[in-house]
Amino acid sequence: MLDEKNSEDRLETAESSKEHGSQPEDNTVDAHLERRLLLKLDVVIMPLTALLYLSAYLDRGNIGNARLQGLQETILDDDDTKYSTVLTAFFITYIIFSIPGTLFARAWIPSRSIALGALIWSIAVSGMAGAMTYPSIIVCRLFIGIGEALFGQAVALYYSIWYRKDEVAKRLGFFIGAGVLSGAFGGLIAYGVSHITSGIATWRILFMIEGLPSFLLAVLVFIFLPSLPSKSRYLNETERALELKRLNLDSLNETTKGIDWQGVKRALTDPKAWIISILYSCMNLTLGSVSGFLPTIIKSLGYSNADAQLYSVPPYAVALVFMTGVAAISDRQKSRGLFVALVFAISSVGWIILLTVVGNQRARYFATFCVVIGGYAAIPLIVAWVSNNCPSQSQRATNLGMLNSIGQCLSILAAFIFPTPEGPTWRKGFGVNLAFNLLAIIIALSLTAYFRMENKRRDQREGGRPPAGT
Repeated sequence: MLDEKNSEDRLETAESSKEHGSQPEDNTVDAHLERRLLLKLDVVIMPLTALLYLSAYLDRGNIGNARLQGLQETILDDDDTKYSTVLTAFFITYIIFSIPGTLFARAWIPSRSIALGALIWSIAVSGMAGAMTYPSIIVCRLFIGIGEALFGQAVALYYSIWYRKDEVAKRLGFFIGAGVLSGAFGGLIAYGVSHITSGIATWRILFMIEGLPSFLLAVLVFIFLPSLPSKSRYLNETERALELKRLNLDSLNETTKGIDWQGVKRALTDPKAWIISILYSCMNLTLGSVSGFLPTIIKSLGYSNADAQLYSVPPYAVALVFMTGVAAISDRQKSRGLFVALVFAISSVGWIILLTVVGNQRARYFATFCVVIGGYAAIPLIVAWVSNNCPSQSQRATNLGMLNSIGQCLSILAAFIFPTPEGPTWRKGFGVNLAFNLLAIIIALSLTAYFRMENKRRDQREGGRPPAGT
């Protein structure tokens, strides 16, 4: 009988088996040796990539806290439109360079391109501390977008080079969890910085504190992050053979270098890739709203600027626990779409409360927990869904890049739907987020139903599922 829980991850991998050739002679892997190998990989790969993501989201999202510390009044003429434009500048280059940036990781070495991206954005964030004019802030945000375009989805591609399909989502959950932590840490750091008495504006100190360590981290990543399983000096020959054997079980061990342009074409002409990018864009509308305006929303509940930054910490902490748990369960169940729908359902509840409840501030604060979950918990699920279902690394790199290029378009909208005069109700901002969250639920459930029906059809046509390693 067809295991429908696994069907979502098998739609494209059935095609993959035809591209990668015949079944290996020996499909067995020593479980003890495999656990030791995974531990060795995790000890280096996970801390370095997670710290990078923590750094990236601190550097990307500190603009919301800097706004409350005087950035808008001193540099942006207290103009909401200028602030929204500053937010948008990041997404312009992030969208434009996401597909080229991820393909660059495939053409070069992912670990090196990731380090280069971190170097670019860390320099740009540090430069914001010295910005004296509105255009200079814009330029810095544009370069942050370029740096993160080289980094963001390249990490998901990098994980697919080192880990099997049912090992990816939980690690992406840990990785994205660092981004959630950045919201918590960002609030704590901003709260502490706001109490510094100095001749330097506190928002400038905030950019320095969060930008300079990223530069040092980029250097460490360039030196220590393992390159490729086939050549990394981090593995001895016995470990290398085991790693390549593991990857062959999922047909993930590609020996060719460079870009397969046919794979790029398949990605760009696949309707499913466009649909799931729209799904990702719905998530990014909520993420963009949370990143840019959560402190402002919490301030509207009656808190001071400093306290609003402090009270933004608990929603991120809860979202971290929820996201890592649901990603691990998703890997164990070998299912993505139903969990994606669940995340958006929780987020929708939050937006409904914010939209309809005005006088009960406790209920509205509870709603912020729901929307932060919606902004983050779907990321590892959607990225793993895409990564698992691509038959080649070039197609995977393109599809992952599409998540950021197409999938970030609604992030630009998020920058303009919370104007100050419309607070604290922000009916436009809350209502638009709710509408796209409901659309995301429909897309996730529809894709799940389609994938399961298509896999059942293929199993009937081909006489059952293909064995592992084919």
